[in-house]
Amino acid sequence: MDSRSMLDYVRFYRRVRRRSREPYDVVHANYGLTGPMALAQSIRPVVVSFWGSDLLGNVGRMSRLCARLADAVIVMSNEMDGMLKTESHVIPHGVDLDLFRPFSREAARRSVGWRSDATHVLFPYASQREAKDYPRAERVVDRVRGRIDGDVVLQTLHDVPHALMPLYMNAADVLLLTSKSEGSPNSVKEAMACNLPVVATDVGDVSERLAGVDPSFVCRTDGALCDGLIDVLGARRPSNGREAVEPLGIDRMGERIKAVCESVL
Repeated sequence: MDSRSMLDYVRFYRRVRRRSREPYDVVHANYGLTGPMALAQSIRPVVVSFWGSDLLGNVGRMSRLCARLADAVIVMSNEMDGMLKTESHVIPHGVDLDLFRPFSREAARRSVGWRSDATHVLFPYASQREAKDYPRAERVVDRVRGRIDGDVVLQTLHDVPHALMPLYMNAADVLLLTSKSEGSPNSVKEAMACNLPVVATDVGDVSERLAGVDPSFVCRTDGALCDGLIDVLGARRPSNGREAVEPLGIDRMGERIKAVCESVL
């Protein structure tokens, strides 16, 4: 979660202005709130990337203005592209397929200290992040507990180093995403790379990413989320998500971003 204030971003302008005089070719504003500072310098062409919350949230109006002024725009999903009146390139965040990969669930559970005799539902965010809707995840898992045998534990994560996330992905039985809005959630793609089944709300590009991935479900209601979790937990098998997400490897996405930057020179 971004803990910086608007004033922090304003202060950032002086650094951008100074560094833009150095021998760079392009200024890449890699989040909407850095867009105004990047565009305030007139020395280098500007590429602006939007992640989701910067275009879908409270600062959306400012982000759309930045999109009109930038030399090129990158968004994470077709939904975000449809919100702009200017041309954009749809390039989701890439996945590090070397880091996020399937391995032994039991070994992963020993590493993270989770019980081997329980069912673990992974909510891969801090519970206080409002847009991620943890109360809904709690509500859905509570309903699941009344319909399957054994202990079902809802696991949340906070301040976990990114390099350790594959341990939690492989330790879990399913990833549950109950977000109110998203661009192209990294957690879903990273879970897919670990062959971890996903049950998610229909936000961002989740439906597109999970098309043909089994077992996994994209849902609109609490009842459908509950049914999806029960089906996934009953199947007791990994998904085929890695095969589906391989085209979004970090190297391929990097090459596409490089091509956009080169196009404004």
